[in-house]
Amino acid sequence: PPPGWRDVLLKSGPAAFAQAVRQHKGVLIMDTTWRDAHQSLLATRLRTHDMERIAPITAHAMANAFALEMWGGATFDVAMRFLHEDPWDRLDRLRALVPNIPFQMLLRGANAVGYTSYPDNVVYEFCKQARKHGVDVFRVFDSLNYVENLKLGIDAVRQADGVIEATVCYTGDVSNPAKHPKYTLEYYLDLVDELVALDIHILGIKDMAGLLKPRAARLLIGAIRSRHPNLPIHVHTHDTAGAGVAAMIACAEAGADIIDLAIDSMSGVTSQPCMGAFVSALEGSEYDTGIPTESIAALNSYWEQTRLLYSCFDPGVKASDTSVYTHEMPGGQYTNLLFQAQSLGLGSRWNDVKAAYTEANRICGDLVKVTPSSKVVGDFAQFMVSNHLTGDEVVSQAATLSFPKSVVEFFQGYLGQPVGGFPKELQAAIIRDAAKIEGRPGASMEPFDFDQLRRDLEDKWGPGSIRDVDLLSAALYPTVFDEFQALRQKYGNLSLIPTPLFLSPLEVNQEIQVQLEVGKNLIIRYIALGPLHKETAKRDVYFELNGEPRIVSVDDTSVKPEVVARVRADPANKNQLGAPMSGAVVEIKVAVGDKVKAGQAVCVLSAMKMETVVGAPADGVIEALHVAIGDNLGA
Repeated sequence: PPPGWRDVLLKSGPAAFAQAVRQHKGVLIMDTTWRDAHQSLLATRLRTHDMERIAPITAHAMANAFALEMWGGATFDVAMRFLHEDPWDRLDRLRALVPNIPFQMLLRGANAVGYTSYPDNVVYEFCKQARKHGVDVFRVFDSLNYVENLKLGIDAVRQADGVIEATVCYTGDVSNPAKHPKYTLEYYLDLVDELVALDIHILGIKDMAGLLKPRAARLLIGAIRSRHPNLPIHVHTHDTAGAGVAAMIACAEAGADIIDLAIDSMSGVTSQPCMGAFVSALEGSEYDTGIPTESIAALNSYWEQTRLLYSCFDPGVKASDTSVYTHEMPGGQYTNLLFQAQSLGLGSRWNDVKAAYTEANRICGDLVKVTPSSKVVGDFAQFMVSNHLTGDEVVSQAATLSFPKSVVEFFQGYLGQPVGGFPKELQAAIIRDAAKIEGRPGASMEPFDFDQLRRDLEDKWGPGSIRDVDLLSAALYPTVFDEFQALRQKYGNLSLIPTPLFLSPLEVNQEIQVQLEVGKNLIIRYIALGPLHKETAKRDVYFELNGEPRIVSVDDTSVKPEVVARVRADPANKNQLGAPMSGAVVEIKVAVGDKVKAGQAVCVLSAMKMETVVGAPADGVIEALHVAIGDNLGA
């Protein structure tokens, strides 16, 4: 492929690269199609297979781009949890195909790519390995704009020799301070000053909900440019309200150097603004992006067809929604939360969920909302809708309610300190006797023992089977990694299977070809399905593999176990405890005969990545338990 901005980085280093970006005439763009676009539109389900197919063409078509955003954020978790593929392998495979364009990732500061805080050495090692495997630019943000957490991420990227894009998360409306008095222009300028003092390379403005209106964009970017004339500015937004292209043009005109956009067919609504529209609008002007519209059209043809493959994950957001200016839900969360709500049986109450999200944010003190703080507000909102609670009822009854685990840990301080602090009375009622963390959470954590983790994992999966990057996957997501390893040992590398066959079963006599590696292909034909073996709930499946017959015995998951009628709690009996939400029992914390106090944890339920700690309704003794770990319960 032709030379690109990565060649500048490799030759000159991060600091000189950043200054070259600042001195560049015209506006540079970052294509988010490989990460945030599908995270925002398709529940993060885009597979490596479909990126690989278009990667060589992308290396040519987008050679003038600042970067491709292709890693981090929710992609790390979802790759293992739902796509059954290794996120590190994705990075290696795409890097080999696109050597000329910088890769950018989203790093959640002290949270790395997880939903909580980790020991410092986990974050440092993660950044070191990410840089080694091909990440060039690290967008470092904190979900509460908590500078102490940002400092850790910034230092970790610096030690890894990556490009530091320290990021301010934008919420409120700087053009209307009367309505949004907490997040004013001065608040943002002071925060930028603190970050610049940390010797960063690039400043990121992360407008995760698409709240940055054109007039506010001119005010914010113009003020930052005036105060810091040599600082490269990179702006990210979502197009939920439909004003994204206008706002990003305003940013460019006010002095932004880099703008985030998505290929046309993967843009709009909760994704990023349309690349073709932005590029065409500025073509021939002093802000010309250098990206040919013909190149965008060529890539767009591919993505139009590819997006259809993932229609089962498209929640059906068909048009702009200006209610985002009220509920302030991040674009990446909007579709995921809608998908979750539908899975939890709350799809018909989506407007109630949005209203509850607004209320949950209010009673939490008006937070900066981006993963993982947005997950706290989202879990809180679904909890309120499931239990038919208003915000005022939550506040008045907080001492007796069983809150989602993410909410409890947030009020304990596991994510850091929010702007303006916690609402003290609500905090005391929610965390009760639980420990409170003051300051940066990771500062009080013992260093993570990677050597012991390697011994434990190799005892389980075999000597020599665990790579350095596997240790990080397991440290960040222990349960998810364990399930991924078990599945890969059983089925092999599922990322090699073409997407239509990954998502849908083969038809009888259908033949497919799978490329295991260059020059090594398998031709597989599905012949027949054998009868059910009732005693084992298995069936024999008959294939031809490169013309040779094969028989595989598989579990028949369509065979339903006997339905067990469970005892339901009597709502009128305050001493009986029912499930406050539908979900699976993942932990039981008491036994029959135990003495408990009101609010003490009895068990933990999990549904769609949301965990809820169920507390005792009153002081007493556990008389009977009618559930076991693994049971699926209805509310």
